[in-house]
Amino acid sequence: MSETTRSRWIEDWAPDDPAFWAERGRPIARRNLIFSILAEHIGFSVWLLWSAIVVFLPQAGFDFTDNQRFWLLAVSSLVGATVRLPYTFAVPLLGGRNWTVVSALLLLVPLGLMLLCVTDPTTPFWMFMLAAAASGLGGGNFASSMANISFFYPEREKGFALGLNAAGGNVGVSTVQLLVPVVVGVAIVGPGLGGVHLENAALLWAVLSLVAAGCAWLFMDNLAGARADLREQIVVARRSHTWVMSLLYIGTFGSFIGFSGAFPLLIQTQFPAVNGAHYAFLGPLVGSLLRPLGGLLADRLGGATVTLWTFVGLGAGVAAVLAALEVRSFALFLTAFLALFVLTGVGNGSTYRMIPAIFAEQARARFGGGERTAAVGRRESAAAIGIISAIGAYGGFLVQRAFGMSTEATGGIGAALVGFLVFYAGCVGLTWWCYLRRTLLVRRVASLAHASV
Repeated sequence: MSETTRSRWIEDWAPDDPAFWAERGRPIARRNLIFSILAEHIGFSVWLLWSAIVVFLPQAGFDFTDNQRFWLLAVSSLVGATVRLPYTFAVPLLGGRNWTVVSALLLLVPLGLMLLCVTDPTTPFWMFMLAAAASGLGGGNFASSMANISFFYPEREKGFALGLNAAGGNVGVSTVQLLVPVVVGVAIVGPGLGGVHLENAALLWAVLSLVAAGCAWLFMDNLAGARADLREQIVVARRSHTWVMSLLYIGTFGSFIGFSGAFPLLIQTQFPAVNGAHYAFLGPLVGSLLRPLGGLLADRLGGATVTLWTFVGLGAGVAAVLAALEVRSFALFLTAFLALFVLTGVGNGSTYRMIPAIFAEQARARFGGGERTAAVGRRESAAAIGIISAIGAYGGFLVQRAFGMSTEATGGIGAALVGFLVFYAGCVGLTWWCYLRRTLLVRRVASLAHASV
């Protein structure tokens, strides 16, 4: 009998069984991962499309202030964070494959609104805000994709699989920042506004969204074992670790998405003589590509250890950015920001690896061993991923508003950077207190006991 029905529902799925995984599980999981990455990549691209578009708005004749342009970035992050919760819960309710198709088609809404805005020079700012807010739908694709893929892989391989899935999506930020300056310079239909063809970006990603939806329909699967009602999923909101990890994820992913969206505009406003289009894509690119490394390091060294040192590094990186602004060195500014992106990528991978490990351990503490324990751990981990990824994404909104308010109030971004420095120091303390303090205490006791023998 085939493992799928005609509707592509897989009834029996046991990835933690080595024989099942080797014979049937791995190729199915790999196929779903590939097309999940494609759909998530397009979703992430649409979410961050405005980060590349805002740089060209003055050239196209839209006279918005720097703070208004930061608002366009921030409202997209805000909506993207908000829709992550319902997107995550949609996977167990509707099926991972089914929801991937729907979520890819929903991307046509913000792209259509963007097309309306950038082709009319009289478009008011509130209409741009509506279009930017709608682009947040692309941010929801990440949460549903990660929750879905977490069901496919065994516990021992989740770190790398989730890191790879996330990296494939995150690199969509770099894609738009690399391609938009190219595609908006090509005349396809009409003269464009101010010599730039911003409508090309909306049209290109509309086609790609249809491709992603079609591939998900043809090649992905639903897992019957991932089904759960809302009550079974929302129970993780009562787990204290859900909220601790949410705060830490604000520090890693919130920083990544906030810095990614703001980076082109930061270069333009802080170093006007520099063409940011040549450099802005590098930050999200290195941060995305190194996310799987964070998962691998967490698999080997422990997620909490990697996460703690990531926050230490982020604090040092922010201090370097402050120094670059003080001496007006773009080379130091770029280097420091690239280091921040590297660290956010590693931290994203390590924090995400911590989530399934934490909830698997909590399930074992409540139920012991067995398949029931593994199933509960997978369901609660997937639900927690949705909540944590949603709250973490709010960090992008906070970062971008911090830059906007700092620029408006002081004329620079120094005040925002000092705030980030304080926050990262708090994350170091929180990680140590919740996840390393007891481990270090146990090791110390064991060392003393061994010395006394």
